[in-house]
Amino acid sequence: MLPSEVRMRNFRSPQFRDSISDSEEEDLGVLAEPYVETDPDIVELFDGDIQLVIGNVYEMAHDADTSDSESQGSHYSPGMSESDNDSSDISSRPKKGTSDETEGASTSEEKAPHRAIDDYDEEMEEDEVVKAIIAEIKKPRSKPPDIKTDDYVVDISFHPDEDILAIGTSVGDVLIYKFANEENTLSATHELHTKAIRGVEFTRDGSGLISTGRERSILLSDIETGKLKWFVDDAHEEPVYTMCIIGEHTFATGDDDGTLKLWDVRQKDAVFSLKPVEDFISSILTSQQQQKYLLLTSGDGFLTTINIAQRKLYVQSEPYEEEMNCMATFKRDSKLVVGTSKGNFYTYNWGQFAYHCDAYVGPLACANRMVPVTEQIAVTAGEDGIIRAMHVVPGRVLGIVGQHQMAIETLDISGTGELIATSSHDNDVRFWNIKYFEDFDDIKYNSKPDKRALKHNLPSSQRTNVKDFFADLNE
Repeated sequence: MLPSEVRMRNFRSPQFRDSISDSEEEDLGVLAEPYVETDPDIVELFDGDIQLVIGNVYEMAHDADTSDSESQGSHYSPGMSESDNDSSDISSRPKKGTSDETEGASTSEEKAPHRAIDDYDEEMEEDEVVKAIIAEIKKPRSKPPDIKTDDYVVDISFHPDEDILAIGTSVGDVLIYKFANEENTLSATHELHTKAIRGVEFTRDGSGLISTGRERSILLSDIETGKLKWFVDDAHEEPVYTMCIIGEHTFATGDDDGTLKLWDVRQKDAVFSLKPVEDFISSILTSQQQQKYLLLTSGDGFLTTINIAQRKLYVQSEPYEEEMNCMATFKRDSKLVVGTSKGNFYTYNWGQFAYHCDAYVGPLACANRMVPVTEQIAVTAGEDGIIRAMHVVPGRVLGIVGQHQMAIETLDISGTGELIATSSHDNDVRFWNIKYFEDFDDIKYNSKPDKRALKHNLPSSQRTNVKDFFADLNE
């Protein structure tokens, strides 16, 4: 793994061009629907005389003949299923190896599809962020294909150094996948727990995998063989809800009843155990530079700080009337940002955890997960199935990274910082290429919140912003 100071913690940060008036925004509400396709450039429907074809934009009159439209390609309609859409997409593409003799057989195969965005001159924009975003959208971007599982995905974890992803399932198995842009390979299936997995995390050196199960056991297993290296039965009185790797041999767990335990795999029993809250512990975090404090968020609305060396409570925040769900550090660990069940984000100065120094109202959807991708930018995911990029200091939503059709429960970032992976209730794991974030981290943004950014698609998203870039085609 690269050192933290040089790792790319990903993001794509845009500030976006408004090319249509506020009055037209309501007419384009369909753009906010998290419709997902496997690989098309454009998959959104634009009201008016524009029909969107997979990978293309065509101007069509409402009274156009059906046969004429069919010769252009297969377009998306609200009633079309994903399977129908996928099959029409594949059938409309030229087959690999087709010779020049087939030219003229079909209008759609005479030349490569041309997108309206390809003709857009980003130099016309004054905003540097918008220029960067448009340039990124024009670039081809590769990522591993989706992973489909037979069982519900409970947790995922990237290997710190290799292109390996661990997937914990609802039947107690851990699937080890080797991922690549061409294909993903299931290299091992470890049957570790008798009940559902609650959490999976690779050890610091990547040689082992720590897993927790609903039967209240904690296991350390070899990722190659699945052989147990260390285990504890009945580790908690209630199932573990979250876990955090702290050091080479140490990690912390928090359960459904508010109990926190610190573990060292060189000894059998917990280093210490505390019960600082009465509800589930949703996330645990420590500064990798200092490791003086252990922070935890909980369902009863507290941010609690434990002094690791003294093994006792350091400070507990004022109660918030919402669940504290996720957190991450930014600005070289000088700022802590916490996401809540109401979509709010609270910023704390490091070491001053009793009350927040700043607050930002984000999307209304619950923020379930958050990972930092640069020193100023985070990716968040929640119950609305949308993955968003957010500039945390000052707080503002920058746009949509990707989307699922159902609530997102897991989110992790690769060791290189170029990919994030997410999973939803539909038993799939999706990858998103966010390498462009490193180029946007130093660009200065207008701190004024922009409501349109909540629906704005970033380069990693599988949807293109018709509203922002193609509005001129509807004039």
